Amino acid sequence: MTAKTKPKPKKKPKKTKAAEVKPAPRPPRARAAHCDEAAPLTAEQKPLPDVVADTPVEEKSPAEWAYERLILYIQNFEEQLDNEHEVAMGFTGGDAGVLRIEGIGFFDPDIVTFYGTDDEGAKTQLIQHVSQLSVMLRALPKQTEAPEPTRIGFRLAKDLAKG
Repeated sequence: MTAKTKPKPKKKPKKTKAAEVKPAPRPPRARAAHCDEAAPLTAEQKPLPDVVADTPVEEKSPAEWAYERLILYIQNFEEQLDNEHEVAMGFTGGDAGVLRIEGIGFFDPDIVTFYGTDDEGAKTQLIQHVSQLSVMLRALPKQTEAPEPTRIGFRLAKDLAKG
C-alpha cells in the first residue's frame, strides 16, 4: 500500500495596503442658531480650514483639537470687533478678572495654555486641562499706546497653517 499524500493547500495572496481603501473621514459635527438671521457667521457655521480638516479628529489629541477650535473661535470673534477693541478672555469662578490674549498653546495630550496680561498689565498665564475648559471671549478697549488693535486670532491661524 502506498501512502496517499494530501495536496498542500494553496496560499491566499496577502492583501496589500494599497488595495485597502479607507472611507473618507466624516467632518466633525457643529451647529449654531441665532435669533437674528442677519448675525455674522460663527466658527461652527464656517468650513474648517484645510490645515484643520486634513487630519481626522480621531488622530488628534484632545488638547490639539481644542487648541485648533479655540483659534477659530478667537479669529471669528476678532472679525466682528472694531479698531478700538481687542479680544480678551474672562475667567469663570472667583474674581481672577480678564486676560488680554497674547498667545495660546497646547501640550499633548490634554493641556491648553493661554498667555497674556491682566487688567493691571501683569504677565498672566492660564494652564487649563481640556476637561475643565471654559472660555469666555470679551472685547476690551485696545491699549491706549497701541496705534492698531492687536489681532492675535489671525497670527494664531497663520501659525496653525504652518503645522
